[in-house]
Amino acid sequence: MTRNAKSLLSLSSALTIGGLLLAGCMGGPASLGGEPPLTPTSRYSLQVEPGMDRIALAVHETGLSANQQSALADLVARFAIEGAPVLVVEAPAGDDPVANQTAWNVKAALVAAGAPDRLIRVVSYAGPDPRAPVLAGFETVRAAVPQCGTQWGSLSRTGDNQSASNFGCAVTANLAAQIANPRDIVSPRAMTPADAQRRAVVFDHYAKGERTAANREELIVGTRISRAVD
Repeated sequence: MTRNAKSLLSLSSALTIGGLLLAGCMGGPASLGGEPPLTPTSRYSLQVEPGMDRIALAVHETGLSANQQSALADLVARFAIEGAPVLVVEAPAGDDPVANQTAWNVKAALVAAGAPDRLIRVVSYAGPDPRAPVLAGFETVRAAVPQCGTQWGSLSRTGDNQSASNFGCAVTANLAAQIANPRDIVSPRAMTPADAQRRAVVFDHYAKGERTAANREELIVGTRISRAVD
């Protein structure tokens, strides 16, 4: 090997080592520091954000208009889908009889549209005017979708033995975007009641010494034979 070749090899090695050292010094650690999560998978978790679905209804001497009744019916439909615990009607504070009557008319319209009476509350609020609009609405819950990739540490710097700052973010964001009812994130749903009628039938068959299972369609040579429909 000539002297020039050795010099070029030494220079190349020095540049490679220098580049690696420089890359190791650039950027923060993969975890971006800070308080480490309890486990790598707990860096991101499903969260919810509160909101409000509420409409304002102008107070009329003649009562609720057709548009207002239609808006209240739509509100009840959204309330049923959301599964909120209570539907609140807010009347402006004051002694205005028309505004107070409108608030009770709103409650009656909500009940007529299908909202359970026991889930409706009528309260007052400090409005700018005794005949300010009557408000009707309920609290909503939506899943919080984390913003992934806004910050990155050097993935080659793992000396703190912590997971990368974006580890698990995409999975959590996908779940948050797909969950149909965000209230399931807060608490699990209550179990539906058991089928007491079917249970009584099974117990009756058991007491008589009969087969308790339901009749199944017969299988013949791997082919399901269904009963003909009369």
